[in-house]
Amino acid sequence: MKDNERPIAVFDSGIGGVSVLRELAALAPNENILYYGDSENAPYGEKSPELVRELTFSNVENLLRIGAKALVVACNTATSAAVRDLRGMYPTLPIVGIEPAIKPAVIYGEQTLSKTDGSSKIIVMATPVTISQAKFARLIGEYEGRAEIIPLPCPRLAEMIETGDINSTEIKEYLKNCLVPFLDADSVVLGCTHYPFIRRHIEEILPGAKIFDGGFGTAKEAVRRIKEAGLENRSTQKGNIEFVSSKDKKMSELYRRFFEMEL
Repeated sequence: MKDNERPIAVFDSGIGGVSVLRELAALAPNENILYYGDSENAPYGEKSPELVRELTFSNVENLLRIGAKALVVACNTATSAAVRDLRGMYPTLPIVGIEPAIKPAVIYGEQTLSKTDGSSKIIVMATPVTISQAKFARLIGEYEGRAEIIPLPCPRLAEMIETGDINSTEIKEYLKNCLVPFLDADSVVLGCTHYPFIRRHIEEILPGAKIFDGGFGTAKEAVRRIKEAGLENRSTQKGNIEFVSSKDKKMSELYRRFFEMEL
C-alpha cells in the first residue's frame, strides 16, 4: 500500500471519538480511516493521568505498527494527558488532539450576544481528569476576563453513553441534575467526545444556550496537517472506514451504528 493510501487512525477511549470521525469522514471522504476504541478500558476520564498516558502510548504504538499515516486523538482526556509526549515520541507523524471549544464560545458571547464586559456565562462539561489537567487550566486562563467560564465535571456520564443507550432515563435524569442550576447559561462547551451524542437532551434542558464541541475543528486541523505532510489520499474513490474495539466485535458494530445514526 502506498503511503498516501495508508489509513488515518482515529483513537478514543471508547465510542465518543466516533463524533469526531463523523466530521473527518465528511471533510475527507476519500481517506481510509481506522477507528480504534479502547472500550475494554473505558472510561479514561475516571482514571489517573498516569494510567491514561500508559494506555494511550500502548494503543498508539499498535496503531502505528499496523501502518497508520496520521493520528487523531479524539479523546479530550487522552489529549490532555498524553498528546504533548506523543509529539515528542513521533516528531514526523501528523498528530492532532482535541480540546474543549472554549474559544468559539467566548467569541459567540462577545460578538453575537454583545457581551463584551465578560458577563457571558459558559459551562464546560468534561470528565474529572480533563478538568484536573494543567492544560485545561491554561486554556481557561487564556480567556480570563472575557467570559465567566464554569468547569462542570461529569463523572460517569461517558460511561453511561458508552453502553449505547443514549436515550436512557438514567442519562436524562443525570443531565437534569447537572444542568438545571445553569438555566441562565449562554453556551455549553462539550469537553468530552462522548457528549455530542446526547446533545439533543442538553438542548432540551438548556434551550437558550448554544452548544459547542471541538469535533469539526479537530477534523479540519487533521486534514490540514495531513496535506501539509504530503500524505493526503488523492484517490477519487470513497475511502474505507474500519471499526475496531479492544473489547469485542459487538462493540465495534456499535461504533458503526453510532457513525451511521442521525443526530
